[in-house]
Amino acid sequence: MTAPSPTPVPAAATAAAPGPLAGLRVLDLATLFAGPLAATMLGDFGADVLKVEHPRRPDPSRGHGPAKDGIGLWWKLLGRNKRTMTLDLSTPGGQEVLLRLAAGSDVIIENFRPGTLEKWGLGWAELSAVNPRLVLTRVTGFGQFGPYAHRPGFGTLAEAMSGFAAMTGEPDGPPTLPPFGLADSIAALATAYAVMAALAGRDRSGAGQVVDLAIIEPILTVLGPHPLWYDQLGYVQPRTGNRSTNNAPRNTYRSADGRWLAVSTSAQSIAERVVRLVGRPELIDEPWFTTGSGRAAHAAVLDEAVGGWIARHKADEVVAAFEEAQAAVAPVYDVRDVLADPQYAALDTVTEVDDPDLGPLRMQNVLFRLSETPGAIRWAGRSHGADTEAVLAELGLSGAEIDVLRTEGAL
Repeated sequence: MTAPSPTPVPAAATAAAPGPLAGLRVLDLATLFAGPLAATMLGDFGADVLKVEHPRRPDPSRGHGPAKDGIGLWWKLLGRNKRTMTLDLSTPGGQEVLLRLAAGSDVIIENFRPGTLEKWGLGWAELSAVNPRLVLTRVTGFGQFGPYAHRPGFGTLAEAMSGFAAMTGEPDGPPTLPPFGLADSIAALATAYAVMAALAGRDRSGAGQVVDLAIIEPILTVLGPHPLWYDQLGYVQPRTGNRSTNNAPRNTYRSADGRWLAVSTSAQSIAERVVRLVGRPELIDEPWFTTGSGRAAHAAVLDEAVGGWIARHKADEVVAAFEEAQAAVAPVYDVRDVLADPQYAALDTVTEVDDPDLGPLRMQNVLFRLSETPGAIRWAGRSHGADTEAVLAELGLSGAEIDVLRTEGAL
């Protein structure tokens, strides 16, 4: 097999601030979204993330979504701040290399079906034997045990099983799934948090541990108290479209110039400001107006008042009036609006990254700003196996040993 042509790590990366996770080594063995996105988040704040992919079956995210010049753009985002190498973990040579990598790493993130690593002799027993301080992070659809543990699991299934789809959509319409990886993204955030919690535990005890994260669980947490409502009241949250069962007015409304705006009145004071603004201050005196649930029960009246007023004004006029009244409104954006918005620009939420394959790229910046040890995008997603030779050399393998691994099909 011919070795891939190495792509130099961009010189700018060496000048970037090290980040608070500098010195942390993360092996990203996962594919698609939840596990790899968690590794990306760690890499954004300085961790040395090594993306390990199968030599002949790269991470499928490289082929997801639109591509430019044959290069998948989603991978440029998901693979940023990661070095890439190939390794077939089902081969003896691949297993030996992985154990050597694990010995010098802090975290492994994997999403194989339960039992797969054990089948290859790479389970917790073997990994912790070479590195007792290792944090093995296992991200699967249904977790490591239980009746569904061995089922294939994807975020879509979590969106369905968590109750999200059942409560999303119009009341007379079907359950609605999100048009993006919602459950996977929530699971990625939870995974990054779990890794940091496990590392904090290691700082106290000196010992690593296993993180078991099921994608069906974090989305259930962020949906709020609906299990508690059902447990205590037998209440099942219905589909309400853009309305809320907790407050009103809360909806999207169309302006005179055809633009959509979203209004939220979670606070009582904001609800009062809105109805005053739209010329219906008498509604404040209604007994039902004093609680969010009471207003939600009269959403049709409030939608008529707010929607009718917005329909008589242009979107910019609506936003200006709401801002002056200190009421909450936002235009409904598509990505073109996001890239043109001055607030996003001020925050550098979408930043430019130089890429050796495609030139300047615009993508989401790191998740948050730290005043003293900020994160940074050091490079966008690299080509399949770009750093294999360099990583193996770091392990002390000679050229002859690398050739043997290639002959075996381990690389």
